[in-house]
Amino acid sequence: MAANVDVAPRPGAETRLSRMIRIPTVSAELDERGPQPFEAFVALLEELYPLTHEHLERERITDFGLLFRWPGRNSSADPAVLMAHYDVVPVDPSDDWRFPAFEGRIEGGYVHGRGALDDKGPLLVVLEAVENLLAAGFAPARDVLLSFGGNEETFGAAARTISDTLHGRGIRPWIVLDEGGAVTDAPLPFVTGTAAMVGVGEKGIATVRLSARGEGGHASVPPELTAVGRVARAVNRLTPGTFRARAPRAIPRMLGLFAPRSRGIGRPLYRLLASWPWLNARAFAALGGEAAALVRTTIAPTRLAGGTANNVLPSEASATLNLRLALGETVEGAAQRLRRRIGDDAVSVEVLEGNDASPESPSDGPQFALIAAALSASHPEAVAVPYVTMAATDSRYFHRYAPATYRFAPLMMNAEQRATIHGVDERVEVSELARGELFHRRLIEGLPA
Repeated sequence: MAANVDVAPRPGAETRLSRMIRIPTVSAELDERGPQPFEAFVALLEELYPLTHEHLERERITDFGLLFRWPGRNSSADPAVLMAHYDVVPVDPSDDWRFPAFEGRIEGGYVHGRGALDDKGPLLVVLEAVENLLAAGFAPARDVLLSFGGNEETFGAAARTISDTLHGRGIRPWIVLDEGGAVTDAPLPFVTGTAAMVGVGEKGIATVRLSARGEGGHASVPPELTAVGRVARAVNRLTPGTFRARAPRAIPRMLGLFAPRSRGIGRPLYRLLASWPWLNARAFAALGGEAAALVRTTIAPTRLAGGTANNVLPSEASATLNLRLALGETVEGAAQRLRRRIGDDAVSVEVLEGNDASPESPSDGPQFALIAAALSASHPEAVAVPYVTMAATDSRYFHRYAPATYRFAPLMMNAEQRATIHGVDERVEVSELARGELFHRRLIEGLPA
């Protein structure tokens, strides 16, 4: 591993993040706002990171994708890909924010606003590290690619095209690092201290529509089973046990790392569960909530539709389901299981969109070790722990040909802060921006030739 470079980080990272937040890059509101906020954000990056734009090659890939290449000393080696996205989700006008969501207020040791954690803060610490290393005259051991998407929150077409472009050029990344995990306290009951939850796999996602037709007519003489009733019965049959629990390799290793850091019954319990994967899958499923979601495919009905009037039987009814596919599951396989569980040929099961669950990246190889080494500098109190990312990230377009794909933002986020992502009063601690920059600086410095 290369020696650390003598770097004096630029002051003012919190002000730069504040300026990023002030630009409302809401990808779901592109029709209303137009492309101007996204172009303004790209121009702002040029202003804030002049050395990055002077020394790195930049490509615009689609209207919303930015790909930077930082040539390394050995450009024949497989590159590192550092990812982030600069679009954000909408803000509900009825929500009561402490400060306006797009003001970028700096107060109380925090930068407040939409995107502070998801994902402009993580994007900023990548660019801060690159800019500071360039100012010190540093060149990485191998190429470093920065892949920034502007529509991750609307299914990530830019990241997909960037991934396809690199794949078409025969580029196979040595490591890919995107958002997805974070440094957190109390990650499981009985566990003490902090942990850096590094996503080594990512659940898949599928949007499925159930629909059924029935006889229309007056609601005063309903048939035994209406279209609405048929769809409702189908949804009711899709219980949490529709998909069996299975423990990815990351879960036993996670529990094994947590066991010595646990108190009371947690220590022998986690040691036992780490030794018996089939048992920890059942135990997590029984716990429900986030624990159960780690080990099996979840089904969430999100929309119901049908009917044209209060006193008219609908001729068609439908329900939309959001599935998060456990590691090892495919979209096609999940749809087949839904059909079997519903057991009604009159209910159509249609996949509207989806991505298979990711393969599981190794947690015992040099790439994971590099992440852990960078963490020992930025967050020395935290242990690097593999886990499964449950939300979808842009990295899902890379893991098909990049076997070392990880999901981790090097920022401390307690449970309350994590709840502000896509919620109210999103904010990041100013001190964490410095720690995040140090993480990426140590990771880039430590890349092997």
